[in-house]
Amino acid sequence: MSQQPTKWSQFGVLITVFFFWGFVAASNSIFIPFCKEYFHLDQIQSQLIGSAFYGAYFYGSLLLFLFSTLSGTDLLNKIGYKKGIIYGLLISVVGALALAFISGSGNATFGLVLISFFIIALGFSLQQTSAQPFAIALGSEETGAHRLNMAGSVNSFGTLLGPLVVSWLLFGTVKEGKATASIANIQTLYFFLSGLFILAALIFAASKLPKTTSDEKLEKSPKALIALVIIGALFLPVLFADAVKEQLQISKSAIIYSSLTLILLVLFISMIAAKKNKSGWGAMAFPQLVLGMIAIFIYVGVEVTIDNNFGALLKLQEFGGYDEAHISHLVSLYWGSLMIGRWTGAVSVFNIKKPLKKLLGIVVPFLAFGIILLVNIIKGNEVKDFLLYPICIAIAVGAFLFAGEKPVKLLLTVSVLATIAMVIALTSTGMVANFAIISCGLCCSVMWPCIFALAVSGLGKYTSQGSAFLIMMILGGAIVPPAQGAIIDIDKTAVAAGETIMGTNFTHFSYIVPLLCFAYLAWHTLKTKAVLKKQGLDVDAQVAAGH
Repeated sequence: MSQQPTKWSQFGVLITVFFFWGFVAASNSIFIPFCKEYFHLDQIQSQLIGSAFYGAYFYGSLLLFLFSTLSGTDLLNKIGYKKGIIYGLLISVVGALALAFISGSGNATFGLVLISFFIIALGFSLQQTSAQPFAIALGSEETGAHRLNMAGSVNSFGTLLGPLVVSWLLFGTVKEGKATASIANIQTLYFFLSGLFILAALIFAASKLPKTTSDEKLEKSPKALIALVIIGALFLPVLFADAVKEQLQISKSAIIYSSLTLILLVLFISMIAAKKNKSGWGAMAFPQLVLGMIAIFIYVGVEVTIDNNFGALLKLQEFGGYDEAHISHLVSLYWGSLMIGRWTGAVSVFNIKKPLKKLLGIVVPFLAFGIILLVNIIKGNEVKDFLLYPICIAIAVGAFLFAGEKPVKLLLTVSVLATIAMVIALTSTGMVANFAIISCGLCCSVMWPCIFALAVSGLGKYTSQGSAFLIMMILGGAIVPPAQGAIIDIDKTAVAAGETIMGTNFTHFSYIVPLLCFAYLAWHTLKTKAVLKKQGLDVDAQVAAGH
């Protein structure tokens, strides 16, 4: 049977939305420390930008699942993926325009900023739910994963540019510094982004893209729905932490850690309950899927928290003493590190011989690093500190070559490497610690597809539903960062009192949160491998056989 050729012109239109997701998500890393200063927030409050953003992904997906379950009709299947993307873009237009008008009004409040980000991300949620299966449908199913890899590479380029562009708009060039910092400076950006969203929606509407839908039957899973609704309810106190604090007279850190613990507990209890009686659980009847949901929650959480709390660490003199106007080069290097790994992974898209593939696996990471240097130089950032970073890249390349394309081996390798990097970060200062933290981006870059592959292995007819549940767990990016922020906030009183923990300040010590996350992901890999082995599944062996 001949393969259906990829519709490249239509695919080119589609990947523009992947760029938007990366650009806006990564720019939060500059916007968060700026808002902390501008609105006089504590660290937990500043992290609510990420909570609103990633929380919207969860609630958007949950609403779709809730509607589909209660109505018995898959809403996206009914309207088609094309219209799903268009409607998602239009929702994001509303959020972007709201933020543009709010920032330029002179009456901007942090609450209005959060609402705007929530609306933007709500649109992104609908776009992402539609775009990923759409990308697979624009060609043969066999090459669908390759198209997703390519789209992910475009997304990563957006994450590289986002922090640099937002930093330039807020603060001007490095030489201009904080004098130009004003929330009104982002008005132009969000007017421009809203225009791009509208343009993309018009292009989608005018393009001869097929009204693609899925033929898969909607699998009912009432017990899974109840578990997910409970998770949604448990997250609400985080979004409204200040109000809950006043009402219940408990600390915000207690609210956040209680929500985090209870959400994870619901997932573990669901796995145990489904093991006893699979009926009504749908995809969550498979332990590898629930383990994967927890892993995606932790993975997205750690990827976001490393970056979103990085500005607070970089302010400390022993880590460079950077203010929020001068961190964009290091933030862009972190997101650029994710781009390096994803571009390297995209090499597998091409049907080339093994020696050339191995050569490209070595060359592409350093080529991507060159692009990171170039865009920083164009922005006017100082890049001399970057010149030692290729050592970290070389270690990552060695790890990628060692593990190959085997999900278990690769996930375990990078999880262990990231854990070691965090130990180095916690026991050192200066650029050594900064690079150790940034290098975790190289490790994170390949985790998503590995976790996904293990989680959906053996799901059969529940694969589509399982994938939707995994995407919902982007929620981790909404709660892990404020959990780390709660530790950082201890320094507000600890520094004045001369209190330290394990010989360092609480801001530095807060990176114990990412360390624990990476250690968990290493355990998760071994646990999931054992679970799959009991089912007669060996994902690494299947990948090796496929080559």
